[in-house]
Amino acid sequence: MFETFVTYLDSVKARDPSPRSRWEILLYPGVLALGLHRVAHWLYRGEMFFLARFVNHLSRALTAIDIHPGAKIGERLFIDHGFVVIGETAEIGDDVTMYQGSTLGGTNPTNGVGGKRHPTIGDGVIISLGAAILGPITVGAGARIGANAVVTKDVAEGATMVGIPARSTLVEVKPETQDFVPYGTPCSEKFDPQTQQLEILRCEVETLRKRLAELTPADLKPAKPGASARKA
Repeated sequence: MFETFVTYLDSVKARDPSPRSRWEILLYPGVLALGLHRVAHWLYRGEMFFLARFVNHLSRALTAIDIHPGAKIGERLFIDHGFVVIGETAEIGDDVTMYQGSTLGGTNPTNGVGGKRHPTIGDGVIISLGAAILGPITVGAGARIGANAVVTKDVAEGATMVGIPARSTLVEVKPETQDFVPYGTPCSEKFDPQTQQLEILRCEVETLRKRLAELTPADLKPAKPGASARKA
């Protein structure tokens, strides 16, 4: 158990360059919130719902992170800073990173539909600040959810989602972005979606220019009336 805990602290340090030692990481609100959630989830599974909620309430008061006791969380979740909300039926895989203000929300509670209401997050997903993933959808492994994106549909593995509603960009997770990407969004200009669209348009214009340059004066002359009929 001790080795597992040390491995967890090292995984946090690998994703956050600011701590100088493991002792500093112990003070992170995300680490405390995850530890208290393990206790709350154990009580929840034992149907001690009031005690589970009490631990959840204590965790929220101490860390400003609200994780429902029923949420299922894998190994090495890193919540950076805080102010994160994770709903009751959310399922989170291993090595997931969530930044401040992100939310795993549920469907409309007024329609009376129970069951699975929150997202399922695959391994290695990065959820940037202010992002909201809503409903019983699936986010594939290795996906990146950009800042303030609102995701309401399934996300393919390795996709980078931006916007409201979120849409996939042309950014590939490999090779430049196959490793951990802080805040889930490459900062290089060549990965900017608008820059990519302009580059595509520029290539199309260049292709059209080359085709025009290859045309002869005869090709540009309008066809004489009846010429097509005589050829037939």
